[in-house]
Amino acid sequence: MKSAELLDLCLALPGAEETDPWGEGGGVLKVGGKIFAFVGSETLGVKVARSTDEAREWYDRYPDHVSTMAYIGRHGWITVRHDDGVVPDDELEELVDISYTAVVAGLPKRLRPEG
Repeated sequence: MKSAELLDLCLALPGAEETDPWGEGGGVLKVGGKIFAFVGSETLGVKVARSTDEAREWYDRYPDHVSTMAYIGRHGWITVRHDDGVVPDDELEELVDISYTAVVAGLPKRLRPEG
């Protein structure tokens, strides 16, 4: 899946917005002010678990394409290489959905999007 398609997928989710907090061209997706995805030209960063151990399923499934995300990986964030088609589009969509759902669940009710 191309990064533009991943961005469109993320932005189609209720309350999602693309931001550019570090002035490097965007690709940071938030809901309710919290990040749920990092979309780069080759990689996707998402929260899939509460810890690295819980994310093990993804490391085992795609050992050459999934790695622990720098700085926040211990909190269940992974980086997935998406530019070569090895990880199927439906699984990339699942990863985005898992991350979005986890972040929304952690938001105060007043910040949760409707829909």
